[in-house]
Amino acid sequence: MNVDPDAPRFRVRPPAHWINDPNGPFRWRDRYHLFYQHNPDAPVHANVHWGHVSSPDLAHWEHHPIALTPTPGGPDEAGCWSGCVVDDDGVPTAVYTGIDRRHTGLGAICLARAVVPDDETLTDWKPLPAPVVSGPPDGLDVVMFRDPFVFRRGGRRWALVGAGHADGTPSVLLYDCDDLADWRFAGVLLDGNDPVATQVFGDKAVGWECPQLYATAGGEWVLVVSLWDGDPMTTGCLTGRLEADGEAGLRFVARGGGQLDHGRDFYAPAVLQESDRALLWGWSWEAREQGEVDRAGWAGTLTAPRVVGVHADGAPSVVPAPELELLRAPEPFVTAPRERTPLPRSYDLTVTARTRTTVALLRSAGGAELTVRLDPDEGTVTVDRGGWPRPGSAAPIVVRVPARRVRILVDGSLLEVFADDRATVTERVYRRGDDVPELTVTGSGATVIGWEQVPPTSG
Repeated sequence: MNVDPDAPRFRVRPPAHWINDPNGPFRWRDRYHLFYQHNPDAPVHANVHWGHVSSPDLAHWEHHPIALTPTPGGPDEAGCWSGCVVDDDGVPTAVYTGIDRRHTGLGAICLARAVVPDDETLTDWKPLPAPVVSGPPDGLDVVMFRDPFVFRRGGRRWALVGAGHADGTPSVLLYDCDDLADWRFAGVLLDGNDPVATQVFGDKAVGWECPQLYATAGGEWVLVVSLWDGDPMTTGCLTGRLEADGEAGLRFVARGGGQLDHGRDFYAPAVLQESDRALLWGWSWEAREQGEVDRAGWAGTLTAPRVVGVHADGAPSVVPAPELELLRAPEPFVTAPRERTPLPRSYDLTVTARTRTTVALLRSAGGAELTVRLDPDEGTVTVDRGGWPRPGSAAPIVVRVPARRVRILVDGSLLEVFADDRATVTERVYRRGDDVPELTVTGSGATVIGWEQVPPTSG
């Protein structure tokens, strides 16, 4: 059997064709469920369904039949786009964006309910025939309206919807949806005119897609938005307080924030709020030409699950979910920085630096190297993949962060770099036939440990 060396083996993606936004991470009957936008017919963004996987432990993933399919003549006839899944009085319910044939960036908010809610695999879903919200509220001149996210605050259920306005201002709209069948517009939660949002994001976006909200153990809230400027761009977050706004609404009071991932191949993350943590998955698109994608027959992958939080200074905290250690081989393949160590196709590597340290991961026939460089004195982490061009910029990514440790997860073409718990960089790097995957570490006193990622055994 031919194995595509660029295809991630341990991250969530369909067996073939297209995947983009993760949707509706949900815990049900002791299993994690994760959905995603999916074209089951081709590796292009069209004909959007919801794919579905589940896992008992975030390491073993089982594929299930497609959960949501466009309904001919229905509000989602042109696509079942992003949304979430909630427990509605014991019935798992998908809340998602339906697109009809006439849409121009404006979606409807649709519901679909699990047909057999006691089935832990949740394989059968029935969409409601009419949307609960047919379009944006009157009077706001909204030209982008999509991606509902339902959350609870103060014992009541609310929803966020991503929006963009005709004057180029992005926003997050708020709805009261304590009764999922009866939604009431409750105002603009936050928009791009907010001074903290302007300081953190600038004026890069004309719309905020895929809004997500989670609470931290310290009582702060984090608002995640994907910055859209006519095409997907990048993802940021704002930290702050969620406060009552009069008798009928809420407001988000931002105090800080930052870029959620500093790489060029990360977008549209989805969050699962658990009692003691928040988990996040992002979409990593293909950074190669469409002809190569067509020949491969697949496009896109989800990232590894990440645990997200907030530092005392308001900056985001991001680390790999500890369950990923279930993918480690029984023994590490490297425990000391030898001159050259062959690297497997998928691995989990940690390097701790005392001084400026360069970690090389891939070498081309011409001598170029894919490197991650830590400089604790300068306070930077640099990812340099200049020898492996991609559409758009392949310039080095320099993150200003006081990190002495990087954890590097590589799965096929997916590269995820975690600089302590202060910053992440997600990039797609495709190996050529004459590339040499090998590890070299240069730096005084650096420590190294790495495991091959292997199929987990049931425990």
